[in-house]
Amino acid sequence: MQDPIALHYWPTPNGWKIAIALEEMGLPYEVNLVDISAGDQFAADFLAIAPNNRMPAITDPTGPDGEPVSLFESGAILQYLARKTGQFYGESERQRLVVEQWLMWQMGGLGPMAGQAHHFLKYAPDPIPYAKDRYRAEVARLYGVLDRQLAQNQYVAGDSFTIADMAIWPWASLWEGQEQSLEDKPHMARWLDQLWARPGVVAGRSLEAARRGDRSDSRAQQVIFGQDPTGQ
Repeated sequence: MQDPIALHYWPTPNGWKIAIALEEMGLPYEVNLVDISAGDQFAADFLAIAPNNRMPAITDPTGPDGEPVSLFESGAILQYLARKTGQFYGESERQRLVVEQWLMWQMGGLGPMAGQAHHFLKYAPDPIPYAKDRYRAEVARLYGVLDRQLAQNQYVAGDSFTIADMAIWPWASLWEGQEQSLEDKPHMARWLDQLWARPGVVAGRSLEAARRGDRSDSRAQQVIFGQDPTGQ
């Protein structure tokens, strides 16, 4: 059994991606918490691993050629872990291309736009209606793209669960906080439920969940915390 991978982590959508991957791939890991509210991401030892002062990051003691390797950027980490294990990356070059394009769609589109929606809808000290409308609408557009893709495929990149799903689902699972609706997105709704039923996804999503301090999404309350979202 290989030595555990060190996961530098805080319970956010980008952190969940890697926790889900490690659980789904059956890789041993240990958690090093990076409390972003306390500024841990600016500590010198963390910056040596992740110079962009963003988590998640990993350190794998048995990296390429058996030598240790550290990685930051969640998309790069997902690709590395998929190559390392030979899992969740498609079985042909054509399939890998589909996985990669949807992974990049999340990294360059959904993640940044949903992150801005969260900021302006929930955390900005002064309400800015233009910003709220702009990012709410762009997230809705992106979820329309996702729903149309899922109308033709069981999973985002085809018939198999891949790292593309692992990247997109953590952000999409927060649709309520992004002030979105699933009434016109039945395929996205089906896919969200399908992934909530995977033990590896739930385990990754649940990692240090109590530290998040935000239980606004009803499905997480039900699955992770065992609570009725109505408070009853």
